[in-house]
Amino acid sequence: MSAVVVYGATGHTGRFVVAELAERGFTPIVSGRDAARLSSISDLARPASVDDPGALDRALDGAAAVINTAGPFATTAGPVIEAALRAGIPYVDVAAEIEANASTFADYAKAETPVVPAMAFYGGLGDLLVTAALGDWTTADEVRVAYGLNSWHPTPGTRVAGKVSHDRRAGRRVRFRNGALEYHDDKPTQQDWLFLEPLGRRQVIADFSMADVVTVPSHVDVPDVRTYMTVEAATDLSNPDTPAPPPQGSADQTFVVDVVVRAGGVERRAVARGRDIYAVTAPLAVEAVRRLLAGEARTSGVASAGAMFDAADFLRSLAPHLSVELP
Repeated sequence: MSAVVVYGATGHTGRFVVAELAERGFTPIVSGRDAARLSSISDLARPASVDDPGALDRALDGAAAVINTAGPFATTAGPVIEAALRAGIPYVDVAAEIEANASTFADYAKAETPVVPAMAFYGGLGDLLVTAALGDWTTADEVRVAYGLNSWHPTPGTRVAGKVSHDRRAGRRVRFRNGALEYHDDKPTQQDWLFLEPLGRRQVIADFSMADVVTVPSHVDVPDVRTYMTVEAATDLSNPDTPAPPPQGSADQTFVVDVVVRAGGVERRAVARGRDIYAVTAPLAVEAVRRLLAGEARTSGVASAGAMFDAADFLRSLAPHLSVELP
Protein backbone atom coordinates (compact mmCIF):
# COMPACT_ATOMS: atom_id res chain seq x y z
CA MET A 1 0.00 0.00 0.00
CA SER A 2 1.09 3.63 -0.48
CA ALA A 3 3.51 5.32 1.89
CA VAL A 4 2.20 8.49 3.54
CA VAL A 5 4.39 10.90 5.50
CA VAL A 6 2.98 12.25 8.76
CA TYR A 7 4.75 15.46 9.67
CA GLY A 8 4.43 16.10 13.40
CA ALA A 9 3.91 12.38 14.02
CA THR A 10 4.95 12.45 17.68
CA GLY A 11 2.17 14.83 18.72
CA HIS A 12 -1.20 13.79 20.14
CA THR A 13 -3.07 14.12 16.83
CA GLY A 14 -0.09 12.86 14.84
CA ARG A 15 -0.10 9.57 16.72
CA PHE A 16 -3.80 9.11 15.99
CA VAL A 17 -3.09 9.72 12.29
CA VAL A 18 -0.18 7.25 12.21
CA ALA A 19 -2.36 4.57 13.81
CA GLU A 20 -5.26 5.25 11.43
CA LEU A 21 -2.99 5.02 8.38
CA ALA A 22 -1.59 1.69 9.54
CA GLU A 23 -5.08 0.36 10.27
CA ARG A 24 -6.22 1.37 6.78
CA GLY A 25 -3.28 -0.46 5.15
CA PHE A 26 -1.05 2.52 4.37
CA THR A 27 2.63 2.63 5.29
CA PRO A 28 3.11 5.63 7.61
CA ILE A 29 6.47 7.39 7.49
CA VAL A 30 6.95 9.54 10.58
CA SER A 31 8.61 12.93 10.32
CA GLY A 32 9.23 16.02 12.40
CA ARG A 33 12.00 17.80 14.26
CA ASP A 34 12.84 15.35 17.06
CA ALA A 35 14.79 12.39 15.70
CA ALA A 36 14.85 10.51 19.02
CA ARG A 37 11.09 10.75 19.59
CA LEU A 38 10.38 9.74 15.99
CA SER A 39 12.60 6.67 16.27
CA SER A 40 10.78 5.68 19.46
CA ILE A 41 7.47 5.28 17.61
CA SER A 42 8.55 3.88 14.23
CA ASP A 43 11.44 2.38 12.31
CA LEU A 44 10.32 4.46 9.32
CA ALA A 45 11.51 7.80 10.71
CA ARG A 46 12.70 10.70 8.59
CA PRO A 47 13.58 13.71 10.76
CA ALA A 48 13.22 17.11 9.11
CA SER A 49 12.91 20.69 10.25
CA VAL A 50 10.68 23.14 8.39
CA ASP A 51 13.64 25.48 7.96
CA ASP A 52 15.57 22.79 6.02
CA PRO A 53 14.03 22.31 2.55
CA GLY A 54 16.52 19.58 1.67
CA ALA A 55 15.54 17.53 4.71
CA LEU A 56 11.85 17.99 3.90
CA ASP A 57 12.49 16.80 0.34
CA ARG A 58 14.23 13.70 1.66
CA ALA A 59 11.39 13.07 4.10
CA LEU A 60 8.83 13.11 1.27
CA ASP A 61 10.94 11.15 -1.21
CA GLY A 62 8.94 8.23 -2.61
CA ALA A 63 5.83 9.03 -0.57
CA ALA A 64 2.38 9.19 -2.14
CA ALA A 65 1.08 12.01 0.12
CA VAL A 66 1.85 14.00 3.25
CA ILE A 67 -0.36 14.83 6.24
CA ASN A 68 0.86 17.78 8.31
CA THR A 69 -0.22 17.57 11.97
CA ALA A 70 2.46 19.90 13.36
CA GLY A 71 1.29 23.23 14.68
CA PRO A 72 1.61 26.11 14.74
CA PHE A 73 0.68 25.92 11.07
CA ALA A 74 1.63 29.55 10.61
CA THR A 75 5.17 28.15 10.77
CA THR A 76 4.86 24.66 9.30
CA ALA A 77 2.20 24.81 6.58
CA GLY A 78 4.12 26.84 4.00
CA PRO A 79 7.38 24.84 4.06
CA VAL A 80 5.62 21.46 4.04
CA ILE A 81 3.27 22.53 1.23
CA GLU A 82 6.25 23.73 -0.79
CA ALA A 83 7.96 20.37 -0.29
CA ALA A 84 4.78 18.54 -1.33
CA LEU A 85 4.51 20.66 -4.47
CA ARG A 86 8.15 19.95 -5.34
CA ALA A 87 7.46 16.25 -4.86
CA GLY A 88 4.19 16.47 -6.81
CA ILE A 89 2.16 14.76 -4.06
CA PRO A 90 -1.07 15.74 -2.28
CA TYR A 91 -0.84 17.76 0.92
CA VAL A 92 -3.39 17.57 3.75
CA ASP A 93 -3.20 19.34 7.10
CA VAL A 94 -5.27 19.58 10.27
CA ALA A 95 -4.86 23.30 10.89
CA ALA A 96 -7.50 25.07 12.95
CA GLU A 97 -5.62 28.41 12.80
CA ILE A 98 -7.82 30.86 10.93
CA GLU A 99 -4.98 33.06 9.69
CA ALA A 100 -2.83 30.11 8.63
CA ASN A 101 -5.72 28.64 6.65
CA ALA A 102 -6.45 31.97 5.00
CA SER A 103 -2.79 32.23 4.01
CA THR A 104 -2.85 28.73 2.50
CA PHE A 105 -5.82 29.57 0.27
CA ALA A 106 -4.25 32.88 -0.77
CA ASP A 107 -0.67 31.73 -1.26
CA TYR A 108 -1.38 28.50 -3.17
CA ALA A 109 -4.33 29.58 -5.30
CA LYS A 110 -2.37 28.62 -8.44
CA ALA A 111 -1.24 25.20 -7.22
CA GLU A 112 -2.11 22.23 -9.42
CA THR A 113 -1.28 19.52 -6.90
CA PRO A 114 -4.08 18.91 -4.35
CA VAL A 115 -3.71 20.98 -1.17
CA VAL A 116 -6.42 20.45 1.47
CA PRO A 117 -6.05 22.60 4.61
CA ALA A 118 -8.06 22.23 7.83
CA MET A 119 -8.94 18.59 7.14
CA ALA A 120 -9.82 18.08 10.79
CA PHE A 121 -12.60 18.31 13.36
CA TYR A 122 -12.40 22.10 13.18
CA GLY A 123 -12.68 23.24 9.58
CA GLY A 124 -13.02 20.04 7.58
CA LEU A 125 -15.93 18.45 9.41
CA GLY A 126 -17.96 21.66 9.52
CA ASP A 127 -17.26 22.35 5.85
CA LEU A 128 -18.39 18.85 4.85
CA LEU A 129 -21.58 19.23 6.90
CA VAL A 130 -22.31 22.64 5.38
CA THR A 131 -21.76 21.33 1.87
CA ALA A 132 -23.97 18.28 2.50
CA ALA A 133 -26.68 20.49 3.97
CA LEU A 134 -26.58 22.84 0.98
CA GLY A 135 -27.25 19.95 -1.40
CA ASP A 136 -28.30 21.47 -4.73
CA TRP A 137 -28.06 25.04 -3.44
CA THR A 138 -25.18 27.06 -4.85
CA THR A 139 -25.62 30.04 -2.53
CA ALA A 140 -26.90 30.70 0.98
CA ASP A 141 -27.94 33.72 2.99
CA GLU A 142 -26.36 32.46 6.19
CA VAL A 143 -24.37 29.52 7.56
CA ARG A 144 -24.26 28.64 11.25
CA VAL A 145 -21.98 26.01 12.76
CA ALA A 146 -22.50 25.23 16.45
CA TYR A 147 -19.91 23.14 18.29
CA GLY A 148 -21.40 21.27 21.21
CA LEU A 149 -18.60 19.87 23.37
CA ASN A 150 -19.19 18.71 26.92
CA SER A 151 -15.50 19.47 27.65
CA TRP A 152 -12.27 20.38 25.88
CA HIS A 153 -8.85 19.28 27.07
CA PRO A 154 -6.58 21.12 24.62
CA THR A 155 -3.26 19.62 23.58
CA PRO A 156 -0.06 21.66 24.01
CA GLY A 157 -0.10 22.10 20.23
CA THR A 158 -3.62 23.54 20.37
CA ARG A 159 -2.52 26.03 23.00
CA VAL A 160 0.56 27.11 21.04
CA ALA A 161 -1.41 27.47 17.82
CA GLY A 162 -4.08 29.48 19.63
CA LYS A 163 -1.48 31.86 21.02
CA VAL A 164 0.03 32.35 17.56
CA SER A 165 -3.37 33.22 16.10
CA HIS A 166 -4.14 35.50 19.06
CA ASP A 167 -0.86 37.35 18.58
CA ARG A 168 -1.27 37.62 14.80
CA ARG A 169 -4.59 39.40 15.27
CA ALA A 170 -3.26 41.51 18.17
CA GLY A 171 -5.78 40.00 20.56
CA ARG A 172 -8.77 41.02 18.48
CA ARG A 173 -11.63 38.67 17.68
CA VAL A 174 -12.53 37.62 14.14
CA ARG A 175 -15.74 36.78 12.29
CA PHE A 176 -16.97 36.42 8.72
CA ARG A 177 -19.56 39.08 7.97
CA ASN A 178 -20.70 40.83 4.80
CA GLY A 179 -18.53 38.56 2.67
CA ALA A 180 -15.21 39.17 4.43
CA LEU A 181 -13.22 38.42 7.56
CA GLU A 182 -13.70 41.19 10.11
CA TYR A 183 -11.43 41.82 13.09
CA HIS A 184 -13.22 43.44 15.99
CA ASP A 185 -13.22 44.15 19.72
CA ASP A 186 -16.88 43.42 20.45
CA LYS A 187 -17.48 41.59 23.70
CA PRO A 188 -18.57 37.94 23.42
CA THR A 189 -22.26 37.21 23.85
CA GLN A 190 -24.01 34.05 24.98
CA GLN A 191 -27.24 32.41 23.90
CA ASP A 192 -29.06 29.08 24.15
CA TRP A 193 -28.60 26.38 21.50
CA LEU A 194 -30.68 23.23 21.41
CA PHE A 195 -28.35 20.40 20.39
CA LEU A 196 -29.44 16.85 19.75
CA GLU A 197 -28.85 14.37 22.53
CA PRO A 198 -26.73 13.61 24.43
CA LEU A 199 -26.04 17.34 24.91
CA GLY A 200 -29.47 18.92 24.72
CA ARG A 201 -29.91 22.63 25.46
CA ARG A 202 -26.61 24.40 26.20
CA GLN A 203 -25.26 27.90 26.54
CA VAL A 204 -22.99 28.81 23.64
CA ILE A 205 -20.67 31.71 22.91
CA ALA A 206 -21.68 33.41 19.68
CA ASP A 207 -19.08 34.28 17.04
CA PHE A 208 -16.53 31.98 18.66
CA SER A 209 -14.88 31.81 15.26
CA MET A 210 -13.21 28.63 14.08
CA ALA A 211 -11.66 27.58 10.75
CA ASP A 212 -15.11 27.33 9.13
CA VAL A 213 -15.06 31.10 8.59
CA VAL A 214 -12.28 30.43 6.06
CA THR A 215 -13.15 27.02 4.61
CA VAL A 216 -16.85 27.59 3.91
CA PRO A 217 -16.55 30.96 2.10
CA SER A 218 -13.69 29.54 0.01
CA HIS A 219 -16.29 27.75 -2.14
CA VAL A 220 -19.76 28.83 -0.98
CA ASP A 221 -21.32 32.15 -2.01
CA VAL A 222 -22.51 33.27 1.42
CA PRO A 223 -22.22 36.66 3.15
CA ASP A 224 -22.28 35.47 6.77
CA VAL A 225 -20.71 32.43 8.44
CA ARG A 226 -21.18 32.27 12.20
CA THR A 227 -19.73 29.68 14.54
CA TYR A 228 -20.64 28.96 18.16
CA MET A 229 -18.96 27.08 21.02
CA THR A 230 -20.44 25.64 24.20
CA VAL A 231 -19.48 27.63 27.28
CA GLU A 232 -18.05 24.53 28.99
CA ALA A 233 -15.57 23.94 26.16
CA ALA A 234 -14.60 27.60 25.84
CA THR A 235 -14.00 27.78 29.59
CA ASP A 236 -11.78 24.70 29.48
CA LEU A 237 -9.79 26.20 26.60
CA SER A 238 -9.27 29.55 28.32
CA ASN A 239 -8.21 27.98 31.63
CA PRO A 240 -4.42 27.43 31.63
CA ASP A 241 -4.87 24.75 34.30
CA THR A 242 -7.09 22.51 32.15
CA PRO A 243 -5.05 19.33 31.67
CA ALA A 244 -4.07 17.98 28.27
CA PRO A 245 -6.15 15.13 26.85
CA PRO A 246 -5.46 11.61 28.11
CA PRO A 247 -3.65 9.02 25.96
CA GLN A 248 -5.13 7.74 22.73
CA GLY A 249 -8.54 6.17 22.98
CA SER A 250 -9.39 7.18 26.55
CA ALA A 251 -10.83 10.70 26.25
CA ASP A 252 -14.23 11.10 27.92
CA GLN A 253 -15.49 13.77 25.54
CA THR A 254 -18.76 13.92 23.63
CA PHE A 255 -19.49 16.27 20.77
CA VAL A 256 -22.40 17.32 18.58
CA VAL A 257 -21.75 19.57 15.58
CA ASP A 258 -24.96 21.25 14.43
CA VAL A 259 -25.00 23.02 11.05
CA VAL A 260 -27.80 25.27 9.82
CA VAL A 261 -27.88 26.82 6.34
CA ARG A 262 -30.55 29.30 5.28
CA ALA A 263 -31.51 30.60 1.85
CA GLY A 264 -34.64 32.43 0.77
CA GLY A 265 -36.43 31.69 4.03
CA VAL A 266 -35.75 27.94 3.81
CA GLU A 267 -33.59 26.17 6.38
CA ARG A 268 -31.58 22.97 6.04
CA ARG A 269 -29.70 21.15 8.78
CA ALA A 270 -26.90 18.59 9.13
CA VAL A 271 -25.58 17.06 12.34
CA ALA A 272 -22.59 14.95 13.35
CA ARG A 273 -22.15 13.24 16.71
CA GLY A 274 -19.22 11.37 18.19
CA ARG A 275 -16.48 11.26 20.81
CA ASP A 276 -13.00 12.80 21.11
CA ILE A 277 -12.35 15.65 18.68
CA TYR A 278 -8.67 14.75 18.28
CA ALA A 279 -9.36 11.08 17.57
CA VAL A 280 -11.97 11.88 14.90
CA THR A 281 -9.48 14.14 13.10
CA ALA A 282 -7.44 11.09 12.10
CA PRO A 283 -10.12 9.34 10.01
CA LEU A 284 -11.02 12.68 8.43
CA ALA A 285 -7.44 13.30 7.30
CA VAL A 286 -6.72 9.72 6.28
CA GLU A 287 -9.97 9.35 4.32
CA ALA A 288 -9.07 12.56 2.49
CA VAL A 289 -5.73 11.07 1.48
CA ARG A 290 -7.35 7.80 0.45
CA ARG A 291 -9.78 9.64 -1.83
CA LEU A 292 -7.09 11.84 -3.32
CA LEU A 293 -4.92 8.84 -4.15
CA ALA A 294 -7.93 6.92 -5.52
CA GLY A 295 -8.74 9.75 -7.93
CA GLU A 296 -11.97 10.66 -6.13
CA ALA A 297 -11.26 14.38 -5.89
CA ARG A 298 -13.69 16.82 -7.49
CA THR A 299 -11.10 19.50 -8.21
CA SER A 300 -7.37 20.16 -8.08
CA GLY A 301 -5.13 22.68 -6.36
CA VAL A 302 -6.02 24.21 -3.01
CA ALA A 303 -9.56 23.44 -1.87
CA SER A 304 -11.52 22.82 1.30
CA ALA A 305 -12.98 19.43 2.16
CA GLY A 306 -16.44 20.32 0.86
CA ALA A 307 -15.10 21.55 -2.46
CA MET A 308 -12.65 18.67 -2.92
CA PHE A 309 -14.91 15.72 -2.10
CA ASP A 310 -18.47 14.41 -2.32
CA ALA A 311 -19.45 15.72 1.10
CA ALA A 312 -22.38 13.44 1.92
CA ASP A 313 -20.57 10.30 0.77
CA PHE A 314 -17.44 11.32 2.68
CA LEU A 315 -19.38 11.86 5.90
CA ARG A 316 -21.22 8.56 5.65
CA SER A 317 -17.93 6.74 5.09
CA LEU A 318 -16.70 7.84 8.52
CA ALA A 319 -18.98 5.46 10.46
CA PRO A 320 -18.44 4.27 13.18
CA HIS A 321 -16.25 7.28 14.06
CA LEU A 322 -19.17 9.62 13.36
CA SER A 323 -22.92 9.42 13.40
CA VAL A 324 -24.37 11.84 10.85
CA GLU A 325 -27.87 13.08 10.06
CA LEU A 326 -28.10 14.77 6.66
CA PRO A 327 -31.02 16.32 4.74
